[in-house]
Amino acid sequence: MDAGDTAFILICAALVMFMTPGLALFYGGMVRSKNVLGTIMQSFIIIGLISLEWILWGYSMAFGPDKFGLIGGLEWFGLRGVGLTPHPVYASTVPHQVFMIYQCMFAVITPALITGAFAERMRFWPFLLFSLLWATFVYNPIAHWVWGHGGWLGNLGALDFAGGIVVHVSSGVAALAAAIILGKRKGYGTHDLKPHNLPMTLLGAGILWFGWFGFNAGSALSAGALAGSAFVATHVAGTTGALAWIAMEWKLRGKATTLGAASGAIAGLATITPAAGFVGPIPAALIGLIAGIGCYFGILAKNRFNYDDSLDVVGIHDVGGVIGLIAAGLFASKMVNPNGSNGLFFGNPSQLGIQGLAVLVTIVYFNLEDLVLWARSEFNGSAIYETSELKCLT
Repeated sequence: MDAGDTAFILICAALVMFMTPGLALFYGGMVRSKNVLGTIMQSFIIIGLISLEWILWGYSMAFGPDKFGLIGGLEWFGLRGVGLTPHPVYASTVPHQVFMIYQCMFAVITPALITGAFAERMRFWPFLLFSLLWATFVYNPIAHWVWGHGGWLGNLGALDFAGGIVVHVSSGVAALAAAIILGKRKGYGTHDLKPHNLPMTLLGAGILWFGWFGFNAGSALSAGALAGSAFVATHVAGTTGALAWIAMEWKLRGKATTLGAASGAIAGLATITPAAGFVGPIPAALIGLIAGIGCYFGILAKNRFNYDDSLDVVGIHDVGGVIGLIAAGLFASKMVNPNGSNGLFFGNPSQLGIQGLAVLVTIVYFNLEDLVLWARSEFNGSAIYETSELKCLT
């Protein structure tokens, strides 16, 4: 056991936890003023709900003893057997409980990301039920596939350093399903639905950027060179993502915007997430650049395909996650991470195929998991129609 690594992971866990209140501010500033407290509350209450789920059964399902490469067993239900000695596979230099609580913060923020897609139009109790079911039946199995010992995607060799599949693609596809099933906000396309407080959104984006260092660098699971490399890659991608986004705004709309800078930074950070521990600074800059452009066009898709993704979760997290996973298959280098794989540009074209397969299978699974939005009739009652949408959600 290493005291330095333990302190590092605990600090990173706190940083990742801080991202969820940051997300609350990021989303809260983008909704109309009457819905700001309801939107913030959704992110905040998830900290409590999903943390409890994780401690009781979520961690065991995601990281417990493997069952056929698909799910962890319930041997660790209620953290039974998850003690203060290191686990030989999951972070051999820190207490098992430290690794568990670090992963808990990932489980918390992922369903919180989805809330941006249905902001301003879901009632509180159905939202809680959806979040709990989604975490149990979607997040936990996918986390096991990729990160759990014996998970089939991990065994296949898929590269996902800090959550391209597990966090961003999963939340993005679920966000798309939720936005379509719930339908559009009243007044969408005819009324002014502009953000009410961009300084709040920018503050939230800054907190997210700060926390992302714990998100990505902490995924090295030790305070060493790999953590430093992931830290640098994360920051570089955030900067180029922001710059690329506002460049697209300037070219296509004639001016750069504050919201565009914030969205571009988040796009770059989301996109580098699966690749942060496998690429150097220059590939990270290119990934952020591609993210800023790709996600900018990604958010325009909702107008073309006529769905109401309130706060652009699909365009940023789904599109960004897919770009990042494919980029890992191109730019990954064992010179950066000897425990990873080389990508196409470093002589291993098969890695790109593995990444593409991982993306495809994950998207297919998430289309099947629409049943987690389990009763259409329930969600017909969840949507906030005109009479109730005129009232504040708080």
